[in-house]
Amino acid sequence: MSIDALMLHPTDNVATAIRDLNAGEVINCRLGDQILSISLVDNIPYGHKLAVRPIDRGQDIMKYGETIGRATAEIPQGAHAHIQNIESLRGRGDLHKEDKQ
Repeated sequence: MSIDALMLHPTDNVATAIRDLNAGEVINCRLGDQILSISLVDNIPYGHKLAVRPIDRGQDIMKYGETIGRATAEIPQGAHAHIQNIESLRGRGDLHKEDKQ
């Protein structure tokens, strides 16, 4: 069985593509010994993120067990998770400390 994407932590809601992935494919995503099958709705370039479950607008984006950003739009499972639907929270002087956590 080939692996197409990787997650490193059980709280992650995105995975990283380890090859170019095509919309309509059902891919295998590895999290430790677990394999998740995910149907893609978008093309995902190598090294980019994809949603492993639906992500609500305003929800934190989790990668490596850490918050790496916030969803600016609904991101369906299997969708490309990138700058078009994620905003960074790092270095944001306009956010209060409690908003970043």
